[in-house]
Amino acid sequence: MKKSSILIAGGGSTYTAGIVVMLLEAKETFPVRQIKFYDNDKERQQKVAEACEIIIRERAPEVAFSYTTDPEEAFTDVDFVMAQLRVGKYALREQDEKIPFKHGVVGQETCGPGGIAYGLRSIGPIIELIDFMERYSPDAWLLNYSNPAAIVAEGTRRLRPDSKVINICDMPICLEDIMARAIGLKNRKEMEVRYFGLNHFGWWTSIQDHAGNDLMPKIKAHVAKQGYTENTPAGQHKEESWLEAMRAGKELLEIEPAFLSNTYLKYYLMADETVEHANKSYTRANEIIDGREKEVFSECERVVQQNSAKDTTFHSNEHASFIVDLARALTFNTKERMLLITENNGSIENFASDAMVEVPCIVGKNGFEPLTMGKIPTFQKGMMEQQVASEKLAVEGWMEGSYQKVWQSITLNKTVPSAKVAKEILDDLIEVNKPYWPELK
Repeated sequence: MKKSSILIAGGGSTYTAGIVVMLLEAKETFPVRQIKFYDNDKERQQKVAEACEIIIRERAPEVAFSYTTDPEEAFTDVDFVMAQLRVGKYALREQDEKIPFKHGVVGQETCGPGGIAYGLRSIGPIIELIDFMERYSPDAWLLNYSNPAAIVAEGTRRLRPDSKVINICDMPICLEDIMARAIGLKNRKEMEVRYFGLNHFGWWTSIQDHAGNDLMPKIKAHVAKQGYTENTPAGQHKEESWLEAMRAGKELLEIEPAFLSNTYLKYYLMADETVEHANKSYTRANEIIDGREKEVFSECERVVQQNSAKDTTFHSNEHASFIVDLARALTFNTKERMLLITENNGSIENFASDAMVEVPCIVGKNGFEPLTMGKIPTFQKGMMEQQVASEKLAVEGWMEGSYQKVWQSITLNKTVPSAKVAKEILDDLIEVNKPYWPELK
């Protein structure tokens, strides 16, 4: 059985240890011969890498491991690049959230002006990763988790249209696991879904079990009572901002009772309530800085100090399992059905062919084939057209260094009330993003 060489780009991420654990847990069905880390932050990566080196040594000593800040060393001899970049780290995420809030607009990492700001930081580094991969391992695949996936996907479509890049997101996967547990199933793999939309902007139209039984009524009944919150251990100990988004599923079902909505639609359809109830001085970024960020690096330090990971709290999760499942499907031609972000090209019949949409695809060794979702209703089509236009303008603004197009991008975003407010937000965002954005004229 083929053994793969994996490069995790963004080796210092708080998600990296979970991906490593998942790779080791999956070694019977997806064997790996080598795991590498690459990051431009040497010190941060080293803290994660030293702990992961111990985990690999104890659980799979036959797997080679290395970490580096040198592109040639990192990208040579790899089959998959698993990219999870956070350009600007949490310090800039905090600004992505707090600057819009200052102007009475939703402050969120991937939605609204904050998502556009993050996208303008992410396009260049992702293109750089693609170029490194094609120079040193031209047959490899880049599996991109880096946010905001919609803008990054449009950027890769425009700038590297022939590259072996697959853009993915774990949020629908997380929600599908919640749905499955809520109705007594083991996990999402016991369900077959139909879904259409954009990244962080979509709807489930059908969910069945493998025998073809309709599961939507049971799931909707749960969501109508308590949104996507769940009465299981997996649903406990979540940050309040996360739980608030899960609870919003109830209101989203009232707005669109025919389908099940991705929770991120809360930020577009319930923007006024989101702003009203938000803690604008202590946002989701602060929760993560004080929570997961500290927990991960504290656990890395503990593992290194005791020189053992036998009792580590690091574990696999939806984020890790999805990207490993995708790599396995590409390697072993499993024909697994997975939600991917892809150029539409008729998958949604009455939608722009060049839009980057999120739909189920069949994945095999030659790539993936999107399933046909047919025509979509006017409400969803109208929202998606506005959002796609905003995302395309953001990418064009980055490519052309155009202040006008980025301003138009923010103005078109449904979370923003006017062009005047959009301009005020943009001017504030430019100040904090100067090291990362192209100069806008």
